[in-house]
Amino acid sequence: MIYLIDTNVLLGFSFTADSRHQIVRTVVRELLMDGHQLRTTSQNFAEFWNVSTGPADRNGFGRTPLEADLLLHRIEQLFPLLPDFAHAYFEWRQLVVNYNVSGVQVHDARLVAAMIVHDVKHILTFNTSDFTRYADEGIVVVDPVEELN
Repeated sequence: MIYLIDTNVLLGFSFTADSRHQIVRTVVRELLMDGHQLRTTSQNFAEFWNVSTGPADRNGFGRTPLEADLLLHRIEQLFPLLPDFAHAYFEWRQLVVNYNVSGVQVHDARLVAAMIVHDVKHILTFNTSDFTRYADEGIVVVDPVEELN
C-alpha cells in the first residue's frame, strides 16, 4: 500500500527537537517493514523547507538554507516524490469547488488531488481533521499516534 506522508510527519521525522519525533520514527519504520511505500509531493517538500528555515519565534525550526538542503536530501531518499501532473490541477479545481474549500485548506486539497491522480488512498498526518472531508474520494486518514496502537 502507498501512503502519502504529510509535511507535519516529515518535520517530526527530521527534527529530534520535535515532540513527535519518536512517534514518527517508529511508525515510519513499522510501515516500511510491513512493505508499504511512503511517498510525498513537491508541495510537501516546499512546506518542509518553509518551516525548516522559518524563524523559531514564528513556529519554524530556524535552520539555514544549507542545513535545510541537507535534511531535505535525506528525506527525499526515504520518501520519494510523486510526479507532478497537470491533471492534478483539474482534480484540485474540482475539489475546492465541490468541498467549498477556502483559505489555507487549499493546500490540503492540492495534496488530495495528487493522491487521486496517483491512486494513493492513505495519508499519514497529524492533521487528521484537515483531510476527513475527503472520505467520499476514498481518502483514508491515518494518525501516526493511532497507527502505533
